[in-house]
Amino acid sequence: MLSSELVILVSIGYVGLLYTIAWWGDKRARDGRSWVRNPTVYTLSIAVYCTSWTFYGAVGTAARNGLEYLTIYLGPTVIFLGWWFLLRKMLRISKAHRITSIADFISSRYGKSTQLSVLVTLIAVIGTTPYIALQLKAIATSYTVLTVWDYGMTQPVVETISVFSDSGFWAAVGLALFGILFGTRFIDADEHHEGMVAAIAFESLVKMFALLAVGIFVCFVMYDGIDHLFSQALNTPDTAKLLQLPEDGSARWMTLMMLSMAAILCLPRQFQVIIVENVDERHLPTASWAFPLYLLGMNLFVLPIALAGLGALPAWSDPDFFVISVPLFEGQSLLALLAYVGGLSASTSMVIVATIALSTMVCNDLIVPALLRIRPFRMTERDDLTGLLIFIRRASIVVVVFLGFAYYRSAGASDALAEIGLISFAATAQFIPIMIGGLYWKGATKSGAQVGLVVGFLIWGYTLLLPSLADSGWMNPDLILNGAFGHPWLRPESLFGLSEFEPLTHALIWSISLNTAFYVLISLFTSPSALERIQATLFVDAFSRKGQDTVIWRSSASVDDLYELVERFLGRERAFHSFRDFGWEKDTPWRGKGEANADMIAFTERLLAGSIGAASARVMVSSVAKGEMVSLEEVLEILEETSHVIEYSQRLEQKSAELEKAAAELRAANDRLKELDRLKDEFLTMVSHEFRTPLTSIRSFSEILVDTPTLDHERAEHFLSIIVRESERLTRLIDDHLDLARLEAGHSDWRAIDVDPRTVLDESVDAVKGLLDRKGVALTTDLAAQTVMLHVDRDRLTQVFINLLSNAAKFSDPEYPSVSVRGEAMDGGYLVSITDNGRGIAPNELEIIFDKFSRGGKYADDKPKPSGSGLGLAIAKHVVEHCQGKIWAESPPGKGATFRVFIPGHVFAPST
Repeated sequence: MLSSELVILVSIGYVGLLYTIAWWGDKRARDGRSWVRNPTVYTLSIAVYCTSWTFYGAVGTAARNGLEYLTIYLGPTVIFLGWWFLLRKMLRISKAHRITSIADFISSRYGKSTQLSVLVTLIAVIGTTPYIALQLKAIATSYTVLTVWDYGMTQPVVETISVFSDSGFWAAVGLALFGILFGTRFIDADEHHEGMVAAIAFESLVKMFALLAVGIFVCFVMYDGIDHLFSQALNTPDTAKLLQLPEDGSARWMTLMMLSMAAILCLPRQFQVIIVENVDERHLPTASWAFPLYLLGMNLFVLPIALAGLGALPAWSDPDFFVISVPLFEGQSLLALLAYVGGLSASTSMVIVATIALSTMVCNDLIVPALLRIRPFRMTERDDLTGLLIFIRRASIVVVVFLGFAYYRSAGASDALAEIGLISFAATAQFIPIMIGGLYWKGATKSGAQVGLVVGFLIWGYTLLLPSLADSGWMNPDLILNGAFGHPWLRPESLFGLSEFEPLTHALIWSISLNTAFYVLISLFTSPSALERIQATLFVDAFSRKGQDTVIWRSSASVDDLYELVERFLGRERAFHSFRDFGWEKDTPWRGKGEANADMIAFTERLLAGSIGAASARVMVSSVAKGEMVSLEEVLEILEETSHVIEYSQRLEQKSAELEKAAAELRAANDRLKELDRLKDEFLTMVSHEFRTPLTSIRSFSEILVDTPTLDHERAEHFLSIIVRESERLTRLIDDHLDLARLEAGHSDWRAIDVDPRTVLDESVDAVKGLLDRKGVALTTDLAAQTVMLHVDRDRLTQVFINLLSNAAKFSDPEYPSVSVRGEAMDGGYLVSITDNGRGIAPNELEIIFDKFSRGGKYADDKPKPSGSGLGLAIAKHVVEHCQGKIWAESPPGKGATFRVFIPGHVFAPST
């Protein structure tokens, strides 16, 4: 045991540290040096999902039901891994419409309905009450475990204490106080609490560190590793079953998965940190994998701690608090105190964020709309309402916290932590049908949403909340046993005779199915109002529209009237900066008696919506504006016409872009044709010259032989050799042209066989050896040992390599000519590189060098291009491409030219 004075001192000190972090975080945010504008802090703030239920209750669940505890964390993991489809859309919509709470989100979708926001707020408050009770119970019981329980006793100390002696009462007082200090120091137009987010991120690290510390102690100090712990558990029948999946628990597992998926979206505190407190949509992709990773860390040692507690502690020990009692039992007081701080951190963060979120909802969606409708209060005529709004929110925090305390004192004391949490999950799950439907179904109506939500909530209360209250002694248990009016078909835990499922699954089946059924049916048989249709379009088509709230006014208010209206709710400083920035951005007057345009009126409404909710903001702007809004039917007509105009304009822009693209392609083709025509003329000139030269030599020496019969034998043989050589040259020219023509026409004969490219390269090098020796070319070869088989025409491939080698010899440096040949096996084929050390190829000719009409233009040194038909590379390209390969040239400035040939083939292991 530890002294109560020490535990209280540590508790106050730790919560004080959280407040200091929050205060400092807010100060840095106001100075423009925010801590929280990064994905890591955002992810850690989402970990407020891990409350005392996770810290304590997960171990208790594991000790009672084995692996069932995992379902509460698998659900959020699924939602975050699929963030692209749901969370991204919710976040985009909320930023566009300045959504401040889940009530504001739902009411905005269904025509900014005040009635619907009131209903959502009431359900959220009632549904969160058991969860706050869970945290109070966790704080009170962990305090008792740490300071009262002695594990030498045969049974725990259980005594009835008064309210003011209950540690849960003082925990409620402290949490209400810190909730006020954390979240209601001022009214923010964006409802961002950056200091609170920083504090929540810090406590997320603390509770994970504490839980991991206890887990490591259990696994590696109490036991010689996890294997030893699990082997002992498997030898005991009672604990061995905890390591196995339940044979008949699939329905409950699915229920818990569905509830946890709904909870991560619908719990007011989760909506607050995921959606409202988000400052950058780009943080969401990081959170999509980092948050599931955090959940994995929090659950890493849950089962080992549960098994250790069951094996070491007395039978009367509460499994929910094994995290503290196991270290205490082992004499590790400091570790137990650290675990207590971790649990306190988990509970404190949940209550603070939940009460801030609920106080915003109560203020914006319950109290302010009611005050606006009570004429004697004259809300629209008051000069400064910021003080009133802050008071309402602070009072709301106190009321919400003590509602939780009342539930804890009455119904929560006898329940396991997990069961209390599941009651809250099931309540907030009633929002799922109208949230998901509202995001993807334009036909959903406000009437359908209201009826479905009321029916689902009533079924939840009857089938789940009432049995909990009956178990605690608050009401007659005969209702549970005999059903309403004594009818067995109306038993809360087996409604209409459905008795095959355990109570939680039974309650979820009836509440969600009837909720969804009424929502769909009423929506199908009712017509949405014009404003509902507008909001439905903005929500469902959030990614195809800008998403800004559309407000069109018949006549406008003065700029000063709107400014003074915002000043009442946000204060002078925020009103000044907001209007000044808007005026600068839109280049419009932001003070004065002149008329405000429609953009400024819409801006004012969105600004107020961030502080008092969308429905109240609309009422306040309507009270100031002179005139009225354009009829919603007219708005729809304008939107429809605008949509058609935009669509027509987009089609015109698309056609214009297509025409511009076609014109550019035609210009490029025309330029190409001109270039080909020029190359053709040059080619014909070159061909005539190339053909005329050998023909002239043949004719000249033939005439000499005919005209000089007395020519000596030696000179006659010399002239005949010239005639033969020139004839061969002419034959080669003709063969090249005919060969290229056949290749282009597809009439060439191909005899493909499997060949080793190294052999072909060796033969090609031997064929040009004489040419290389005559020019004094230094040749280096580097052929990799790895075997590759190519299915090609051997002669054609030899022709390609000989052509490239001959060109390399021809274009090498005249004084110190050198050529290198490299062959290497690549992924899926063979790459040959032939490099010379000549003057290279001009950059603008690397692409056209393989054209049949091209021999290259002037080089970098302006020397004339060499002689030759220029057909060799064109033939090589055709051959390589026929082999499904690729040929290209590279020429770094001043470093010669490299021709590379890649041909696909089968690569074998290197030969040894």
